[in-house]
Amino acid sequence: MALQVVGAGLGRTGTNSLKLALERLLGGRCYHMYEAAGRDQDTPVWHAAVRGAPVDWEVFLGEYVAAVDWPACAFWRELYAVNQNALVLLSTRESSEAWWTSMESTIIPRLSEPVPADEPETARRRAMILELVQTRFSAQWRDRDGAIGAYERHNDDVRRAVARERLIDWQPSDAWQPICAALDLPVPEEPFPHVNTVADFRSAQSVGRREPAS
Repeated sequence: MALQVVGAGLGRTGTNSLKLALERLLGGRCYHMYEAAGRDQDTPVWHAAVRGAPVDWEVFLGEYVAAVDWPACAFWRELYAVNQNALVLLSTRESSEAWWTSMESTIIPRLSEPVPADEPETARRRAMILELVQTRFSAQWRDRDGAIGAYERHNDDVRRAVARERLIDWQPSDAWQPICAALDLPVPEEPFPHVNTVADFRSAQSVGRREPAS
């Protein structure tokens, strides 16, 4: 199964909402950090990719119809290269400052917390995520100006690299319309699944989901 949508948007740009929306539209599974957190066998593959090792993406993500959020968005070029009929979905926030505010309230403090000693799989996944954001996003990911600069460069790079007819440039307020138009699908009657707000994130983390899903 080939990916039909390759998500290039960084975490905290509505990627969990997109996961649910794409699964509804495409009738298959969408890879997201939640998937990575539930599949311990994926951690060494992602970690190898972070370190530059080759990955057979068609096999690794063969059961998915789309991929969004970290860690997949850090490899959007590689995924697009092997899924050239896919659309690239760049999710962003209404402003760089809004994105940073969300990051600062969710992912950054979560990644800064220690992992309990009795959770070795969580520790391995955390190490992979930290190395990923450090090397494939920005070494200044904890710093406002450094992170915003990297966010803006990432988005600009995607827009320059992908032909306009293959790119869905999307913000959460756009809901179904641009995605359905690009996929040539009817707009569902149900409301768009806006989920994982800052409050949702904190609530989920407090009941035991230790990995920072976006």
